[in-house]
Amino acid sequence: MSYSLQTSDLSGAGRRRADGRPVQGDGEVGGALAVTDEAIEKIKAMITSGALRAGDRLPREADLAADLGLSRSSLREAVRALSLVNILDVRRGDGTYVTSLEPRLLLEALSFIVDFHRDDTLLEFLRVRRILEPAATAMAAERITEEESDGLRALLDSIGPDPAAEDLVANDLEFHRRIVACSGNSVLASLLESMSGPTTRARVWRGLTQIGARARTLAEHRAILDALAAHDPEVARSWATVHIAGVEQWLASVP
Repeated sequence: MSYSLQTSDLSGAGRRRADGRPVQGDGEVGGALAVTDEAIEKIKAMITSGALRAGDRLPREADLAADLGLSRSSLREAVRALSLVNILDVRRGDGTYVTSLEPRLLLEALSFIVDFHRDDTLLEFLRVRRILEPAATAMAAERITEEESDGLRALLDSIGPDPAAEDLVANDLEFHRRIVACSGNSVLASLLESMSGPTTRARVWRGLTQIGARARTLAEHRAILDALAAHDPEVARSWATVHIAGVEQWLASVP
């Protein structure tokens, strides 16, 4: 007995599942993805060209699909994909809107991806932080107000001279978050916020295991704050670099 294998057997064309629905072949799946990508690009072009602005409501699905020359199903998939990265906001019963497109909102997707980091990439995150955060600290030194400086001092005072490692790290995260916010650069602030998560556990571990780490962190925070209050960008930059490099050097030495 001989058997012949037709091309249609490989692609799935003409075959049906037990429930009667057709089996999609690889070519069909690829085609569907390509159409969805085209739909995404067309909506993106409407936003980047200014045809749709932040906060605008998209036209009715049927009208938009017709205007863009798309099927309603591919348009629906594109809207779903763009809502996942905070470009579109689907409001049940009200329609679909372009979000505010603020950096904080758009970079939330980066924060989600960063959460999947491997432990062997921690040093790379710290090195990126060592590039960006001292620059943000120097910018903050030029802009910080007396009220903001006083708020940072109160924050440091709130944990006392001998805090638990977890309390110190929580205080450290808030201290640096406020400083970066003072830089006036929302993109930089969002980038650094998204990268703070992976290093949190390492900082807690350092506080628990390295002799003198907590006292050194407290002293470095005070030095950074003094430079900020004095509106001295270069000293603030230097202390921020020393502060981050300390964690980086410790992590590199851990077997």
